[in-house]
Amino acid sequence: MSKAFASQADLEDKKITFEQLSPHCWAYTAEGDPNSGVIIGEKYIMVSDATATPAMARDLIAQIRKISDKPIKYVLLTHYHAVRVLGASAYAAEGATEVIASRGTYELIVERGAQDMQSEMERFPRLFRGADSVPGLTWPTMVIGDGKPGRQGSLEIDLGGVKVQIWHPGAGHTRGDTIAWVESEKVLFSGDLVEYEAGVYTGDAQLEEWPTTLEALRDLKAEYIVPGRGEAMKGNADVNKALDYTKRWVTTLFQAGKEAAAANMDLKDAMAHTRKSMDPVFGHVFIYEHCLPFDVSRAYDEAKGIKNPRIWTAERDKEMWAALQG
Repeated sequence: MSKAFASQADLEDKKITFEQLSPHCWAYTAEGDPNSGVIIGEKYIMVSDATATPAMARDLIAQIRKISDKPIKYVLLTHYHAVRVLGASAYAAEGATEVIASRGTYELIVERGAQDMQSEMERFPRLFRGADSVPGLTWPTMVIGDGKPGRQGSLEIDLGGVKVQIWHPGAGHTRGDTIAWVESEKVLFSGDLVEYEAGVYTGDAQLEEWPTTLEALRDLKAEYIVPGRGEAMKGNADVNKALDYTKRWVTTLFQAGKEAAAANMDLKDAMAHTRKSMDPVFGHVFIYEHCLPFDVSRAYDEAKGIKNPRIWTAERDKEMWAALQG
């Protein structure tokens, strides 16, 4: 029996949790839905990941306004995916003057932002309720770095009483992934570079580099992490659990993709082959069945030497889904 496309059958609202992790850092999480992070200084506020729509962003803003009236001056795009960035316009009325992204993220918006917006709106109807409030693509006002991984070209922002370091630690979930690191409080906002007990979407990933990037994050020795999906992790041991979870997903998936490519399987057989190693470990987690066909498609492509991920369009999404989940 064919499975409902992507997350079109997922229409039940999730429970929102807005919790304080440290003196200046909060996590906005929702049972496996995309997370956001909040850093509140004495002068300004930064939001990491803007949510999918201005309508959805207004709920996060309402949570922030319960505890602070400071301007939400900075919005960080950890990567380019529509479900993370299209809510950014809502923050302008709250004082936002800067939308920050890495060079790689900016280039991906130019290259495929419009296609990604249409694609994700069809994949996630619940998250894109109120999509008519989206004015268009979100463009950064501050572009940091030169696309190369590491702290060269990093940005440090003083919010008043707390400093936030922002840089591109390496490719993984996309080639432009960006983190926010509050070193004084050991809090890491990772975006979708790290997930925990939720599907790890790799449809636009750099799978070969991703484990190295995760180890660069591990070297920070964070005590708290706000992952892209899943609960905020507290204590270095639990931070490492989230890193290990993501690394296991990525390496298991890519190994299966390499085996399928080496055996010259077609994509449907590659999906069946990948399920043998993925289903027993990850089959129970939120949006697993949504992520897996996109993930298998990318793993197979990368194993075949396609380094720059092919652009997902709404049409390509449906064709792939019919072939692999039909």
